[in-house]
Amino acid sequence: MTEIQNKTAFIAIVGRPNVGKSSILNQLLGQKIAIVSNKPQTTRTRIMGVLTENDLQLVFIDTPGLHKPKTQLGNFMVRSITESVAGVDACLLVVEADKPVSPADLDLIEKFKTLKIPAILAINKIDLVKEKSVIMKQIMDYNLLYPFAAIVPVSAETTSGLSELKEELSNLAEPGVFLFPDDTLTDQPEKVIAAEIIREKILRLLDKEIPHGTAVVIERMKKRENKDILDIDATIYCEKASHKGILIGKNGEMLKKIGTFARSDMEAFFEEKINLTMWIKVKEDWRNRDGLLHTFGFDKSDFE
Repeated sequence: MTEIQNKTAFIAIVGRPNVGKSSILNQLLGQKIAIVSNKPQTTRTRIMGVLTENDLQLVFIDTPGLHKPKTQLGNFMVRSITESVAGVDACLLVVEADKPVSPADLDLIEKFKTLKIPAILAINKIDLVKEKSVIMKQIMDYNLLYPFAAIVPVSAETTSGLSELKEELSNLAEPGVFLFPDDTLTDQPEKVIAAEIIREKILRLLDKEIPHGTAVVIERMKKRENKDILDIDATIYCEKASHKGILIGKNGEMLKKIGTFARSDMEAFFEEKINLTMWIKVKEDWRNRDGLLHTFGFDKSDFE
């Protein structure tokens, strides 16, 4: 009897900010592990997602959007992209439909050439484009830049093309042992996932008032004895006293709304009742302060 040979691949998901990398990852996994908003640079760190189906295991690394950094935090984000691309078996480049090739895309393609790494191109948000000829021209433009293993038009919003994308990604896998148990979904600690859920709600609810000047730290996360309740205490850090007032809102309404939406997502993810308590503190210019960046989970060595 022939033994089934497992196949695996480490795949970095790369691209400009706000093209839908995290949305595609969540759809491929069938579970939300990466936060999503309509703002650029929502993802700050590398997030690993694991998809295991029968004899196949794909390990995805969702990276921050490639951009020109303006803060120490930005330096960390850009460096994490470079390290991710250098340490994987293949890359998934995500671009937005009906958008010209950007300098950031060209930089990533140059990295593919230098590393001689297999890559697949996903053209996302095709649901927003009416003329198919626009997508065909985009495919031809990218075909001239790099010998992609496949170019797949997709929509993370409607899931169109995602089964085809998964199949093409599976074709990049090579025989090898699984590096994670079959039921592994992500490498992110539960505290990090809880913090990111809160940060996503801030990004979604506050629009342009407080774009990226917030960080969330989970101070305590403990299950109550003999009860199906998980107590979570979180601190939201912002850069200005005026931002604190906006986060709290009139009569505490904004903070209450953030908590309500965050609690709902947490209960769905952790599959138990959540008691969420949140505080807000001001830490001026924290994105450029090494000590605070370390406290918030960013390694100082990544800024150097």
